[in-house]
Amino acid sequence: MATIALKCPDVKVHVVDINPRQIARWNSDNLPIYEPGLDAVVKKVRGKNLFFSTKIDEAIRECEIIFVSVNTPTKTYGVGAGRAADLKNWELAARNIAKVANGPKVIVEKSTLPVRTAHSMRKVLMANDRKIHFEVLSNPEFLAEGTAMEDLDMPDRVLIGGMTTKLGQEAVQKLVDVYAHWVPKDRIITTNLWSSELSKLVANAFLAQRISSINAISELCEATGADVQEVGHAIGKDQRIGKRFLNASVGFGGSCFQKDILNLVYLCESFGLKEVAEYWNQVVKINDHQKHRFARKMIQSMFNTISGKKIALFGFAFKKDTGDTRETASVYVAKHLLAERAKVSIYDPKVEEEQIVFDFNYYKALTPGKEFKDCVKVEKDPYEAAKGAHAVAIMTEWDEFKKYDFQKMYDSMAKPAFIFDGRLILDHAKLQDIGFTVYAIGKPYGVKYQNMDDLSA
Repeated sequence: MATIALKCPDVKVHVVDINPRQIARWNSDNLPIYEPGLDAVVKKVRGKNLFFSTKIDEAIRECEIIFVSVNTPTKTYGVGAGRAADLKNWELAARNIAKVANGPKVIVEKSTLPVRTAHSMRKVLMANDRKIHFEVLSNPEFLAEGTAMEDLDMPDRVLIGGMTTKLGQEAVQKLVDVYAHWVPKDRIITTNLWSSELSKLVANAFLAQRISSINAISELCEATGADVQEVGHAIGKDQRIGKRFLNASVGFGGSCFQKDILNLVYLCESFGLKEVAEYWNQVVKINDHQKHRFARKMIQSMFNTISGKKIALFGFAFKKDTGDTRETASVYVAKHLLAERAKVSIYDPKVEEEQIVFDFNYYKALTPGKEFKDCVKVEKDPYEAAKGAHAVAIMTEWDEFKKYDFQKMYDSMAKPAFIFDGRLILDHAKLQDIGFTVYAIGKPYGVKYQNMDDLSA
């Protein structure tokens, strides 16, 4: 919305929410989320044509186009629990719009939703007793956290789905005209509603599939003596494959990939497409396996016992350049370590301690009967986090981690000192020269066949 306000000075943008605390932060100098470039854009247009408030009903009555961006988490109860999207918030928003609207409105789905959700929402909206007409459009986001503002400024494509009726196409054109202020028309794609809704799920499923694919190969590399970065570089040179999303890691996280794949799996199951559902579910299974085996490798490397040992996790955000911790690999790896009675210290340059405590409780990462303060400590300094630790694990690919004085860190740690690189961002040879025992995803360190010149093995 901030980008629309910036690019369309003739358009008045209201961002409304039921949470007054969130709105207060959007109106302050301390925004509730971290995203490079967002702060500057918000400050440039806030109070001019971008307004934040809790006056939801007033905004509904005033605006012609209403973007609905409510949370649609995976259901934790009832039919489809653990896979289907929970659409409660979306329906509540639709019912309120239908109740408050004072004239025809264009309702835009921005949340990621199952195919044909728009059909259900239109039924809710059109059931109003004042005969007010609503058109529902699908306009999914294709943003990557950390580069979201760049993605909005120069998008690969803007996708808008609408009904094929005359009124439906008029609504589509109205939204096209907004984006046409700065997006080239050949990058604005219009489809029917169902194609647009499905495209978002499929896009995230394909990206996650690539990550799980290279992560699966990383385990094979460790077993055979191959190097996953060399393999990824080699296959990425094939233009049919390309080099994007071929970086092996401890696993993907974030609010979209797992949620959308599980949603896709449930959708396939609902239509009786068992084999298709099993195929996509395997992407999530490999991701879970990667996190589990990374933690298992840490335990095995430290002599199969980490009870009472301090282990430092560097990074808690699910990726660099964001403060988002949803489905972060760090909390799952920490859960395994705590189950083995390790003491965990955490450092992240952007994630607040309050959020980390929340995630440990939300994802049930704490050992039953233990309090957060008993087994986890959040540090504001990476050297303090590593002091006295038996191991450091790189969980997020923050650029600053590459610049640390690892000799200083090594000198303060228990010996032997281990480094587990879950993001493949460190200079492993240099770390080994310092004295660290190094393990990295997809690298042949300690593998029987590491010496390729020795054919006698």
